[in-house]
Amino acid sequence: MVSTFPSSHSVDQSQIRLDIRALQPQLVAWRRSLHQRPELGFKEQLTAQFIAQKLQEWGIEHQTGVAKTGIVAIINSGSPGPVLAIRADIDALPIQEENEVSYRSQHDGIMHACGHDGHTAIALGTAYYLWQHRQDFTGTVKIIFQPAEEGPGGAKPMIEAGVLKNPDVDAIIGLHLWNNLALGTVGVRKGALMAAVECFSCTILGKGGHGAMPHQTVDSVVVSAQIVNALQTIVARNVDPIESAVVTVGELHAGTKHNIIADTARMTGTVRYFNPKLQGFIGKRIEQIIAGVCQSQGASYELDYWHQYPPVINDANIAELVRSVAAEVVETPAGIVPECQTMGAEDMSFFLQAVPGCYFFLGSANPAKDLAYPHHHPRFNFDETALGMGVEIFVRCVEKFCG
Repeated sequence: MVSTFPSSHSVDQSQIRLDIRALQPQLVAWRRSLHQRPELGFKEQLTAQFIAQKLQEWGIEHQTGVAKTGIVAIINSGSPGPVLAIRADIDALPIQEENEVSYRSQHDGIMHACGHDGHTAIALGTAYYLWQHRQDFTGTVKIIFQPAEEGPGGAKPMIEAGVLKNPDVDAIIGLHLWNNLALGTVGVRKGALMAAVECFSCTILGKGGHGAMPHQTVDSVVVSAQIVNALQTIVARNVDPIESAVVTVGELHAGTKHNIIADTARMTGTVRYFNPKLQGFIGKRIEQIIAGVCQSQGASYELDYWHQYPPVINDANIAELVRSVAAEVVETPAGIVPECQTMGAEDMSFFLQAVPGCYFFLGSANPAKDLAYPHHHPRFNFDETALGMGVEIFVRCVEKFCG
């Protein structure tokens, strides 16, 4: 088990208004219901039905079937004013759950192992509260329930479907429950929060033969080993040391028997960076290195390289809005964590490219309750106290932005 904090930061429930505290049992029930029926990207039919049913019960205007399984709820205050969007992702991961809890996943091999069930519950709670108190703000709030964040990515299709139009969104906010931060803390910063992600798949084409006669072959394993080592020089020697970047080879497959030299080897990997100026550069260097090593060894290659998500870059003004609101909810200064960058990636980045906004982390780890396993772990779980805190922060952002 991995935990950044040995114990949870203190949580002052008095900063959460009574109406939201009263919602807490419902938030937990919604989250646990969603947790039991996790679905993969663009297959979130049951999840979408659950969301739409709640919105319909409450009389909240909404559109379904956006980018296949996405939903957009529109809460109009009845008074002219700005338009703020709130985004929550709804998909799960292909992981077999190992938690022994009453609400464990009922879908074999699929699990909410990243907190998206909590994000959805928080967004539903925010929608319910805002609809009941729409006289307390002006303008409009759009709540975007987005599919497929874990892949292949639902944000861009939703934007292309027009979720930021009619009415035009002025700013957007979103949160991620974060087990790298203790319950009672909020990670928020301007600028780059999460990294861009690029991916590659490469097949090395050599010449197979007998393991005792290597001079008759072009060993794809040896070529691949040289490539893996050489790729590490990109960050070490080609990227400004003040910048942060990662090149990782995550898979390497070759060979069928101990005494056969493999004619082909396949590797896949990922690239991460914060600075948008690095887009295209690392991929170019990867191919140059692969081509050079292959040429020197008499091999050839087939390379597939693609850009998945850009970096998550927060607007300074909206980040300050979120920080100021979070400071009202958690104990400061310890409760606000500005140094919270991660090389993890998120397709919230596409929304932030389209309109000013802020994505932030809501601490959810509580080691005292054995709720501190990392994201994407089969025993991932979080302290559900964070659900009410998330609703409170979202509501205060709306009241401050649309006040």
